[in-house]
Amino acid sequence: MLKIGDFSKLSRISIRMLRHYDEISLLVPKNTDSFTGYRYYGEDQLPVASRITALKDMGFGLSAIGEILKSYDNPQALADFLVIKQAEVLAEAEETGRRLLLLDTAIKRLRKDDTAMNYNVTLKNLPERYVASVRKVIPSYNQEGILWNLMMTETAPLQMQPADNCCSLAIFHDEGYKENDVDVEIQITVKGSYPDTEHVVFKTMPVVEIASATYKGSYEQLTAVNRAVANWVNDNGFEFNGAMFCIYHVSPAQTQNPDELVTEVCYPVKKK
Repeated sequence: MLKIGDFSKLSRISIRMLRHYDEISLLVPKNTDSFTGYRYYGEDQLPVASRITALKDMGFGLSAIGEILKSYDNPQALADFLVIKQAEVLAEAEETGRRLLLLDTAIKRLRKDDTAMNYNVTLKNLPERYVASVRKVIPSYNQEGILWNLMMTETAPLQMQPADNCCSLAIFHDEGYKENDVDVEIQITVKGSYPDTEHVVFKTMPVVEIASATYKGSYEQLTAVNRAVANWVNDNGFEFNGAMFCIYHVSPAQTQNPDELVTEVCYPVKKK
């Protein structure tokens, strides 16, 4: 029998941790003196201690290790545990790699342009959504209100209900910037089901992966925001994959103060 101090040296596990293993029944001493409380371990417990350390080094938590030890003599069951952990570690490594790339590109961009972090770009998925949509060619971008007035007028009799996480946005379908006669589609997420009207179409939009930047203030910042998103897309190995759109978190319908507007500029993207 080995005193806890000797067992600690041989197993290379601290006394404090051995006591904790005992408390959670992960590695229980062969004998505990009822009078002194001293713990005594058997030499045959050293391989078990070694297994616990090996599994900890692989990233398993103590509760999982307790389950694994029950089937440690079953190679197939043990392999199943290891395969699951391997998949988890690979996913974590992929996420770490993505974060390192984001950090690297942000650092490089800042060294070239100290205003690069004025607009933070994120990659995310816009989930599937059911929308009311109006798409028309209008005289110019600043006359988008024509479309919103048309939607509100035609859907008023339908008593249309906004979705719980309502999203209002405008999609700009032209290939490039135009001075006039612009092809714009507006959408608002709704719940329920409604018949199409003369100009309003109800449809389900698919999930879309986007690079986006949210900013507060007037639309005069759009050029700078677009540049920030374009730089991010190029630096991180993506390419544009659809029409750009803006989500209006705080729109002109909600405030007349341009400094209070909150807009999210979104570009559908895909990995090169």
